[in-house]
Amino acid sequence: MKVTTPDTEGAQKRESVFHRLYTGTGAFDIIGKRSRWYIALGLLVLVCIGAIGFKGFNLGIDFEGGTKISMPAVGAQGPIETDAVQSAFSDAIGHPAETVQVVGAGGNQSIQVRSSSLTVDQVIEVKQEIFNQTQPLDGTGKPSQQVISDSAVSGTWGEEITTQALLALGVFLVLVTIFLAFYFERWMAVAALVALLHDVVVTAGIYSLVGFEVTPSTVIGLLTILGFSLYDTVVVFDKVKENTRGLLSMTRRTYPEAANLAVNQTLMRSINTSVIALLPVLGLLVVGAGLLGVGVLRDLALVQMVGMIAGVISSIYLATPLLVDLKMRESKYRSHAKKVEQRRAKSAAREAGEDVPEEPKRPVTAGATRQQPAARPAGKAARPSGKRRR
Repeated sequence: MKVTTPDTEGAQKRESVFHRLYTGTGAFDIIGKRSRWYIALGLLVLVCIGAIGFKGFNLGIDFEGGTKISMPAVGAQGPIETDAVQSAFSDAIGHPAETVQVVGAGGNQSIQVRSSSLTVDQVIEVKQEIFNQTQPLDGTGKPSQQVISDSAVSGTWGEEITTQALLALGVFLVLVTIFLAFYFERWMAVAALVALLHDVVVTAGIYSLVGFEVTPSTVIGLLTILGFSLYDTVVVFDKVKENTRGLLSMTRRTYPEAANLAVNQTLMRSINTSVIALLPVLGLLVVGAGLLGVGVLRDLALVQMVGMIAGVISSIYLATPLLVDLKMRESKYRSHAKKVEQRRAKSAAREAGEDVPEEPKRPVTAGATRQQPAARPAGKAARPSGKRRR
């Protein structure tokens, strides 16, 4: 039987991952291993850029323009297959639709057909042909053509939506740059902006890989997660700023060590905040999109979930390590790190019993103020320098 003493219990607690997370004593060497984080995040960014470049985005009708037809997924013969709807569309127009997909789950399933812009006569022909071949049911369980709805968006309006979305993203980044420039120092602002760009690329790349439709809700969700990412980065940088205040006048720890301690101290807070923020997002994704079949909620929830996770990762593994590298380019921080290493080397030598030469005293510079003589005790007058006359 294994006997556990109080000392071993304390050792086990010190070795526990959760204990180190909650105490935030700097046990996780995040800054020291920043090279591997750069490689991992760099590969992720390259994959996302490749997906955007080769696969592109599944732009919704609001961006590209066109015609969208929606109908229930249940017909007189049972569940309606997407192939049957695609066949009916081709028979009516002469060419297939761009996309035919099933959205929702259970009794809330529906089929959405998206194509290029159709004329009024073409829409009537398509709806009639789809009804003849699939016989979709209404709320009373009877076949009805009225349950087949259509909507159209012009290409010009879609271009305006795209321009406004890009403009909103650009304005957000400009405002963030101004805020960071005033609130933080220069290198902190640069590191935070790089982290934000990382979040944008990763979120867009994963959206491209998954193939979800890009709608105005996607843009709204993207702007939301950028604000979340910025908030998490500001929290970490505030702690870095607090830990490095007056750092150059001391030789206790280097700038990378102080930054690593700040990341450890805010690590549990970042995890808790992310988990709490992701719970309602998962609710939107599972209940709103999966069970209720609301496509808008699905688009909004996916971009928020991916963006929040990317924002937490970038604030911990990218923004702060990059800040350290930018700071260590300055000579004053490099020389300070050498002083800290020299002090530690001398302390280790003294503990080992080695003779450590004392630091030479600083010579008195020319023009320095000489030490004034001590003041005379009270009640004793100074003697005159000359002889007293008789």
